[in-house]
Amino acid sequence: MKLYDFPGPPSPRRVRIFIAEKGLDIEKVSVNLREGEHLSDDFKKINPHCTIPVLEMDNGVRISSIDAINRYLEDMYPEPPLFGRNPEERAVINDWNHYTNVNGFMAVAEALRNSAERLKGRAITGPRDFDQIPALAERGRARVMNFFEDLNSHLAGREFIAGDNYSVVDIGAMVVVDFSGMAKLTVPEEYTDLKRWHAAVAARPSAQA
Repeated sequence: MKLYDFPGPPSPRRVRIFIAEKGLDIEKVSVNLREGEHLSDDFKKINPHCTIPVLEMDNGVRISSIDAINRYLEDMYPEPPLFGRNPEERAVINDWNHYTNVNGFMAVAEALRNSAERLKGRAITGPRDFDQIPALAERGRARVMNFFEDLNSHLAGREFIAGDNYSVVDIGAMVVVDFSGMAKLTVPEEYTDLKRWHAAVAARPSAQA
């Protein structure tokens, strides 16, 4: 297998952390986003959506969404389980994974991509250009703070977000907290349960992937 990757952006980092938790050694192919390599004709042949990560399977099939990649790797390498051990655990984890993607990850993206100077004309990822909408940046910032508030309340008395074990949700939410810094947003000091949880998951070796 090959993982088309680039250090820095949050999306490929989520997959790298997942791979590290699984203890896998997967070949990585760098796609330089800063130089626009993801928008090149050559890379469009690999992923017409012009995004990373992309996982290329041994038979040449390619998949390019975070959840699809992580679920495939979970099926191929079930230990340690990061999507749960039974139907109930998997349902709870999938539910929280969806919530984190929509209300955390996409909220930060909305705030950042509609405000950052370097992303003018690139408010949405992909092959097509879209202008920034300042009102969406403001809404995104509010959504991120709501996400922090909700997560802090949920984590009271809990070590992990979805159940008794570290899961793909902890990976995604940790990256959201870190990603929020790119939009100049931080977890308020009074959200002590969220900060406690983040410090613990960020201390795992995989967080450096």
